[in-house]
Amino acid sequence: QVQLAESGGGLVQAGGSLRLSCAASARTFSNHVVGWFRQAPGKEREFVAAISRSGGLPYYGDSVKGRFTISRDNAKNTVYLQMNSLKPEDTAVYYCAASGRLYASNWYEAGRPYQYDYWGQGTQVTVSL
Repeated sequence: QVQLAESGGGLVQAGGSLRLSCAASARTFSNHVVGWFRQAPGKEREFVAAISRSGGLPYYGDSVKGRFTISRDNAKNTVYLQMNSLKPEDTAVYYCAASGRLYASNWYEAGRPYQYDYWGQGTQVTVSL
């Protein structure tokens, strides 16, 4: 069982930056791929980014490429999402999730919510004009 807790959300002006953190409870955290997803009111959950167990193979959704960076520190059981050049359309609840079923062979599935077994409660990010 992996428990996840997001933090770092808040209100920021367009063009600003935020760094989200996803802290995990389990020492087996390094055995899991971690992804970030977001959901805005009335919209489906959208894939943002994912990172492999070792920290390589970052994978980004098209809408955040070049602006967001995912990283992880396995010694701290934490994954980060650095968000730069934020836009109002980035406003959403951001969730981190962990998967024990994603590998290099099915990495193309890293953007699918059903591949993730554990989810955090989410943190609100609001970007104002």
